[in-house]
Amino acid sequence: MGHLGVLWLFILVKWVFLSSLVCCKKPDVVNIGAIFTFNSVIGRAAKLAMETAVDDVNANPGIMNGTKLRLIMQDANCSVFLGSTEAFQIIEKEVAAIIGPQSSAIAHMISVIANGLQVPLVSFAATDPTLSSLQFPYFVRTTQSDSYQMAAMADLIEFYGWKEIIAIFIDDDYGRNGISALGDQLVKKMAKISHKLPLPVGFGQNDIIDLLNKSKFLSPRVYVVHVNLDPRLRIFTIANKLQMMTSNYVWLATDWLSTTLDSFSTMNHISFHVLQGVVGLRQHIPESNKKKDFVSRWRKLQQKGLASSAVNSYGFFAYDTVWAVAHSIDKFIRDGNNFTFSFSDKLVDKKSIEMQLNTLKVFDNGDVLLKKLLQTNFSGLSGQVYFSSDQNIASGDYDVINIDGMAVRTVGYWSNQSGFSVLPPEVLKMGQNNFSSAEQKLQEVTWPGGNTERPRGWEIASNERPLRIVVPYRVSFVEFVTKVHDSHKIQGYCIEVFTEAKKLVPYYVPYRFELFGDGQSNPNYYQLVKMVSNDVFDAAVGDIAIVKDRTKIVDFSQPYIGTGLVIVAPINNAKSSAWVFLQPFTVQMWGVTASAFVVIAVVIWILEHRVNDAFRGPPKRQLITMFL
Repeated sequence: MGHLGVLWLFILVKWVFLSSLVCCKKPDVVNIGAIFTFNSVIGRAAKLAMETAVDDVNANPGIMNGTKLRLIMQDANCSVFLGSTEAFQIIEKEVAAIIGPQSSAIAHMISVIANGLQVPLVSFAATDPTLSSLQFPYFVRTTQSDSYQMAAMADLIEFYGWKEIIAIFIDDDYGRNGISALGDQLVKKMAKISHKLPLPVGFGQNDIIDLLNKSKFLSPRVYVVHVNLDPRLRIFTIANKLQMMTSNYVWLATDWLSTTLDSFSTMNHISFHVLQGVVGLRQHIPESNKKKDFVSRWRKLQQKGLASSAVNSYGFFAYDTVWAVAHSIDKFIRDGNNFTFSFSDKLVDKKSIEMQLNTLKVFDNGDVLLKKLLQTNFSGLSGQVYFSSDQNIASGDYDVINIDGMAVRTVGYWSNQSGFSVLPPEVLKMGQNNFSSAEQKLQEVTWPGGNTERPRGWEIASNERPLRIVVPYRVSFVEFVTKVHDSHKIQGYCIEVFTEAKKLVPYYVPYRFELFGDGQSNPNYYQLVKMVSNDVFDAAVGDIAIVKDRTKIVDFSQPYIGTGLVIVAPINNAKSSAWVFLQPFTVQMWGVTASAFVVIAVVIWILEHRVNDAFRGPPKRQLITMFL
């Protein structure tokens, strides 16, 4: 080989060597971003939890092999606009992933940005069920979707036998979409949201007063409250002042209430007083030594003044989110991938330059890091952290809590696999796998007013109009239904049946009878039924036959008069004797009957002998005799 060939070979080897150094160079620091509202119940816990998690990751030699995490946090201030601008500022720092936000509305906007720049967005608090991986493939959720929570709430409503509820919710993506999911779940239970009462995002005391006063004119007394975290507990405080926390009412709350209560270092007597009897849901976090150690560390930080509130479930989720991102980065680096960012031709055009989008870079291997993230499986503070096919955390367990006296009692648990139980889901999973509806149970609940008996959940509202019940005013068969002469009283057999049936209804139902007809001729029953169908009347009571054409337009009760095949006999029977069977017929009739029996006997005798002669055998004769 000549000198020139040796030179080219040396250059080629050196180029390959340098290229391998570039490709396999392990970064000293990897940036990750976080967008959330600092000054909020969730934000205060999440900020400290994420900072603690980053310190723990960087201090652990068993992960990332010397590469450090750098957390870049931005305050969204509960604003979709500010949250979006903060997202652009963070992405300019070439972050490998973004943690947050806590707001579902902001998450919708930032998910679009994350998709365009191929940066995984991992939220620890956005529970809106419409945040789908089908629409936002780079969106991953380390908390439970409200689709699970609303399934649990619907099961709770069915468990206690209520069929109609009133939903109070915040009028944003989180509130609307959560209540929509609840409505879908209730339909499966043959129940419904009879009234939806939205509150504005920045609702105040007057908004709550107006809304609750309006609800008093509605019949359902089962309320489901799905709003943002409210440390002042304004809805229940005002409901208590309006005398709506009594035994006639049922108050159910989603996990915003449990998160609020868990965040309080101390709860005063007034706070518990306004919450008496409320039943709520809390995201279930299994007990573990890791969780106990973290809570102990948190309390020490509180004593030093470094933690302004107690840790809540979203604090645990935020801590685990940092670790999930760290595990995925560790695998990403070990597999020889690089954190490179490049400009996109889709962003660099005339319009984007005017908007200064040309400074943004796309994460070249963002899809690879996303894949590593979705393969994460480790034991965290919140339990086992791994993801389902829809990129949500693969758990759907809730505690059922009840405010009783000065305590928050856990009266049971709900799992999307086993339903309600007084045992934690992790204990059930270690035992049996099949669960029947008969095994669904909760501990005794104290309801508003201090009662332990299940509230009815329904009252006739003060402005409720009485039911308009039409009755036929006939000229014949007045024993069924008629008007008493010279009075407004309606009587008859059908009216007595209706009165007895009404006694089975466990609450008062106002009604009034209205006559159909003039009493001089029988009314047209099809027209009567048609008027019920057209909502002229609410119901009809009377001797109304159930025929095919009528069943097409109205619903009928079960028939309570039907003769079928019957024997009519006098109430006072004659004196019994051995010859009582002779009484139905006269002597002449019995003579005719006897003659007929003689003729039939002769015919049978003749046939028997002819058959016997034909077949010549006792078995055949017996067979034909039985046949005849």
